[in-house]
Amino acid sequence: MRLILTFYCAFVLFGLVSNGIASDPHEKKRTNIVVFLVDDLGWTDVGCFGSSFYQTPNIDRLAKRATRFTSAYSTCQVCSPTRASMLTGKYPQRVGITDFINPGGGNQPEKWNRKTEFLPASYQDHLALSEMTLAEKLKENGYATFFAGKWHLGDKGFWPEDQGFDINKGGIEKGGPYGGKKYFSPYDNPRLTDGPDGEHLPDRLATEAAQFIADHKTQPFLTYLSFYSVHTPLMARKDLKQKYEDLKSRVRIAGPIWGREEPRKFRLVQEHAVYAAMVTAMDEAVGKVIDELEKNDLLESTMILFTSDNGGLSTSEGHPTTNLPLRAGKGWIYEGGIRVPTIVHIPGLPRPDSVCDTPISSVDYFPTVLDLAGISNENLGLDGESILPLLRGESQARKPIYWHYPHYGNQGGSPSAAIRDGEWKLIQWLETGQYSLYNLSKDTGEQNDLVDDHPDVVQALSEKLQEWQKDVGAKPLTRRVK
Repeated sequence: MRLILTFYCAFVLFGLVSNGIASDPHEKKRTNIVVFLVDDLGWTDVGCFGSSFYQTPNIDRLAKRATRFTSAYSTCQVCSPTRASMLTGKYPQRVGITDFINPGGGNQPEKWNRKTEFLPASYQDHLALSEMTLAEKLKENGYATFFAGKWHLGDKGFWPEDQGFDINKGGIEKGGPYGGKKYFSPYDNPRLTDGPDGEHLPDRLATEAAQFIADHKTQPFLTYLSFYSVHTPLMARKDLKQKYEDLKSRVRIAGPIWGREEPRKFRLVQEHAVYAAMVTAMDEAVGKVIDELEKNDLLESTMILFTSDNGGLSTSEGHPTTNLPLRAGKGWIYEGGIRVPTIVHIPGLPRPDSVCDTPISSVDYFPTVLDLAGISNENLGLDGESILPLLRGESQARKPIYWHYPHYGNQGGSPSAAIRDGEWKLIQWLETGQYSLYNLSKDTGEQNDLVDDHPDVVQALSEKLQEWQKDVGAKPLTRRVK
């Protein structure tokens, strides 16, 4: 009789475990994921990356517990392609989104009205539902998924809730907060209810993210806070604007404020009070989410990624920031357009407050998250590679990183492609087929073109670039018919 009871108890226990009523008390909870994706934030726009003017105490506090990647790159010099890469782990060319999505299609070749010798390449105006997104993959594996802020990857039917996110707060087709009072409520956003009149958008998005974390603290979650900040329109809270106007009045600027990156002028000095206020408001929002993690004792079971979708806006639209010592900014293939401030925190980081100069790319975050969560990336066709070895303080050989932008940037940049391999960066100018070569270990500002001095390097890198372009289906420019 005792033997029968033993078997019966074992059978009941197995049934309870199988149905999720009981579980192994030693089973390790999966790592939570928090992503902070800032729009148009330049490489030196935060304190821990060397800002001379903007104050970002919360981001700096995060960096003290994390790794700063000083050679982190976006996969494009404008927003939508990078956003697609982060969500799919693929280069923009594979998913067909190679320029920012314009709801009116004004940058598609059939509507192109600028006087250029070539027509830009066509591209998709939405992220295909057939693509496996990070949210979908995590959701498959028991994660609760949340999105807040800027989406810019397609119109209704292709919004975050159609791409694996359980909750969408504010993610629509538009690339900026262009409805209502823009950065202040009422927002006139079909995916974000209005708050009290004058409520500030960065704080509202952070409040939504913090609430989601509090509501899902007992299960693994993905919280994807994709700021509209610090994209135009240049608008700020009055208190923060006044703070920086006062600070600016006390700062003595030695030398010129403006330089030239033909055909545009660009800012040389960080001193734009409204932009500075926008950066600090974004920083406060980051702090609110991190505080919620700490309040719920979740920080040490959470991966936090902080990054930008492209370089800072320095050559147009108010010229609000500078990316020096990097060259140019948003819309350009130079370092100022594609090198972005990036901070990664993982549980049990062996070397907090560390710096890594190994190049990484937006395509690397998807495989890194899966690696950390113990989820296979088999058959996903990812272009990126996990950077967990780097986060653990190990050396890691880096594959080349690539770009291909067959478009004309609104900020003055030309159609271009590029490869970074070790210390070398080769740029291909798509209108002429000519190349520029820079040694980034000696010339971060890309002032000394070595294309004539190292023909062997140009040959080797151009072959790799061409092979990659063929592999991802990179589209060419089309010469206008006169």
